[in-house]
Formats: sequence, C-alpha cells, structure tokens
Amino acid sequence: MQNQWLYDIELVSDTITLIPLRADHADALVTAASDGDLWQLWFTGVPNTDTIDTYIAYALEEKADGRSLPFVVVHNETGEIIGSTRFCNADTKNRRVEIGYTWYAKRYQRSSVNTECKRLLLGHAFESLDAIAVELRTHWHNQASRQAIARLGAKQDGVLRNHQVMPDGSYRDTVVFSIINIEWPAVKQNLAYRLAR
Repeated sequence: MQNQWLYDIELVSDTITLIPLRADHADALVTAASDGDLWQLWFTGVPNTDTIDTYIAYALEEKADGRSLPFVVVHNETGEIIGSTRFCNADTKNRRVEIGYTWYAKRYQRSSVNTECKRLLLGHAFESLDAIAVELRTHWHNQASRQAIARLGAKQDGVLRNHQVMPDGSYRDTVVFSIINIEWPAVKQNLAYRLAR
C-alpha cells in the first residue's frame, strides 16, 4: 500500500530534476555508475550490471510499502540520468524521513549537484510533507560523504557501532546526522548561499 505521506512527484531545480525511479531506468543508472566504477567502492551500495535489477526491485518494493520514495537524478541540460537518491525509512506517525542511497556519476561529484539535490529533498520534506526531522546516514569510512553532509548544515547525532553486516562480512559503523524543522530556515539559507557562489 502506498504511503500517502510519500507520493510521486518531480522536483526541479536549475540544474537537475528528481524523477521517481522506474524499472526502465536500469540501463541509464548502470551507465551513470560506470563513470568512476562507483560500485567498486566497498563502503557504498551503488549498482552495476549484475545488481541493477535487484537494486531497482528493492527500491520499488520499499516504495510500494510506503517506506521509500526513490528518484533518479536527471541533468537538465543533457537529459541524462547522472545518479540516484531517495527518501527512505519513512515514519509517517512521527513525521521523520531519511535521505539516503545517494550517489552521482564521478564527473558530477564535487559540483553543485549534491547541494541542489539536497535542497530539493529537504525543501519537499520540510515545506510540503511537514517533516519534523530529516536524517542522513553514511558509512564511518566514507569521509567524502560525511563532509558533504556536514557542509549541508546537518548535525551529527552519533555513531551506530556494528550497525550492519556488509556483503564481505565486515561490520559497518553508521554515522547518523539530522536536520530538524526549526533548523531548516538557516540550512535553506546556507544552501542558497552555497549555490549562488
């Protein structure tokens, strides 16, 4: 059953558009992930040719159950899919949601794309969904992601030690960040400033 709190919507900025994920996005996602061989990063879950069908099926199953709203990230100028992100772990009763599963083709990393993507998602969460908190999580060893999340203005809430067993059998320590509704105006202003530079 679709959670009415999370509903299909396209979110548009100057550079990117977030479009709800569909099964027919598979080839374009694999192409985007090939830019930098992102699936080889041991601390991420970026799909490749062998895993894309499972990746999409899981995302769409979570969506059907109302726990997730997965997107592809489309570059407006070229029309190409350059990555993926999603709302996940939705808690309708407590008006909390996580932004996760975010990755971009290597050539779009360290550009304005992540800032624009997060501005769209956070704006929708706080201004349309009336969320009281948005969570962001990353692997302890993913320093680039931790720094990017902190630059958004998110506060580090803590570390979940031995939080997950990874495919190789190692344990993942998960760093948890959040932004709460009363912080959103300042975070929004910070993101606008960063994008205007």
